[in-house]
Amino acid sequence: MVLIGHEKGTDTEGRVRHNFGMANPEGYRKAVRLMHMADRFGLPVVTLVDTPGAYPGIGAEERGQAEAIARAIETCLQLTVPLVGVIIGEGGSGGAVALAVADRTLMLEHAVYSVISPEGCAAILWRSGEQAPEAAEAMRLTAQDLLQLGVVDQVIPEPLGGAHRSPADTVQAVGEALEQALEPLLDRSGPELRRARREKFLAMGNGTVS
Repeated sequence: MVLIGHEKGTDTEGRVRHNFGMANPEGYRKAVRLMHMADRFGLPVVTLVDTPGAYPGIGAEERGQAEAIARAIETCLQLTVPLVGVIIGEGGSGGAVALAVADRTLMLEHAVYSVISPEGCAAILWRSGEQAPEAAEAMRLTAQDLLQLGVVDQVIPEPLGGAHRSPADTVQAVGEALEQALEPLLDRSGPELRRARREKFLAMGNGTVS
């Protein structure tokens, strides 16, 4: 398989070096090249998403950040091989969606996935970041909410206290969930996979959820 993921870092030095998981346009273009390679050789694609969003700097915008994200989303939709995405921590905005337009989208129990951060949403709606808790509740960005809304397909349980308490157990749980998600996809034809993936995302938001 081809494995693509965000690198956020585990300490301050690592997070600064990896830009806190915020990819530049070159990162998304690299992901596109890898997905095309996977498609050419018939290899399933697995993506691990952990980013607050794409890097919003002036240089990134000048180098075509929006185009790179759009191209990554387009490539995900065109693949004729299985694509499974896993939200392993933070899934923020288009920077996350660029790697998560998948046949099956899995999400760790305590991860979050949203179009904008609660602070950003509060700043827009109430012009104050102090309303972030209210914004977070309204946005329904938890794994449980998103499973109910049909945005993700499966929630992966985490060890008591969170994934960071026992990385080995978390890796095992993610691996088992990936195996279960990939197995039925491997028997489907390329055109069938692509058609179902497109229909899945076009259907989002059409249903009603209490």
